[in-house]
Amino acid sequence: MTGPGRSRRDAQYGLLTSIAGEIGVSLATVSKVVHRRRDVSEVTRARIEALLTERGYVRAWESGARRPRQILAVFRDLAGPYTLEVVRGIVESAAEIGVHTTVGTTGRRSIAQWLEESVALGAVGVVIVISALAEHDQRRIVDQRLPVVLVDPLNAPSADIPSVGVTNWHGATTAVQHLIELGHRRICMLAGRSHSLAGAARLHGYRAALAEAGIAYDPALVRSTDFDYGEALRAARSVLERDDRPTAVFAASDAQALGALEAARQLGIAVPRELSVMSFDDTLVAAMASPPLSAVRQPFRELGQEATRVLLQLADGRLPATTRRELATELIVRMSTAPPEVGKHELS
Repeated sequence: MTGPGRSRRDAQYGLLTSIAGEIGVSLATVSKVVHRRRDVSEVTRARIEALLTERGYVRAWESGARRPRQILAVFRDLAGPYTLEVVRGIVESAAEIGVHTTVGTTGRRSIAQWLEESVALGAVGVVIVISALAEHDQRRIVDQRLPVVLVDPLNAPSADIPSVGVTNWHGATTAVQHLIELGHRRICMLAGRSHSLAGAARLHGYRAALAEAGIAYDPALVRSTDFDYGEALRAARSVLERDDRPTAVFAASDAQALGALEAARQLGIAVPRELSVMSFDDTLVAAMASPPLSAVRQPFRELGQEATRVLLQLADGRLPATTRRELATELIVRMSTAPPEVGKHELS
């Protein structure tokens, strides 16, 4: 954002930073006083309040009538069905308790800039979704005690930063077990990138289900892509064009599963008669696919509720009971999975 509004927020942030340096406290302590929290000593509070008044600081909720509390929800991008479901979960759950949500991406503004924006706006805190968090950003969050909650972070965060996700390993294991119970033995996986915590956990779940069933892991049946339709389409084609093609595909996201469906269509492979396709996410597009996708359902609304709840807890100066919360997934069986045909592509 540019213009007078942005300039004013930059000035407000600079003022708070200046006061923190002058008194010798953290920016988080000044922010607590701004938000009138109680976990600051009376002496320190009085000094900060005096400087706020002297410098003409205007609290965000005092600058407009009945202005609601707000949180920032920051995403790597707003592309794909997963992102839209999580946005909806956060926005709707926050609105139910009277909290406004500002949504942004890291495309043109870094996470460090969003953290500054949060302080300047007087926001409750920041929910950061499926992004990689740099070490200097993690240090700043921890050192300044900024209220931040991560949803499905790409890299392992500091143990002091709360994160919310789902049971990725268990969900993937359940998905592959479903395919094995149908009779499949050659099961391809369209996995996420290895640097993705969720993607890695789903791949480990896939391998665990194979091992439990006594099926040897074949790396030739695994393709790692972003959670992306186009990449998955190309990867699925490369596997399905093999003479010994798999009889089932487990995709680590709905977008990848849609790519697999399109690859099968282009190659004239009938789903599910000749190829079963299993997905992970169960966003709105899963039920609208042709055929409707069997999938592991993520509880998107609950993810938004939990992230918002933990963030408000942090903003009130209360630490969560655990810094990592995983919500349960659910297996949804539709029309894209079926027992394999007995033929040349199925191993006995």
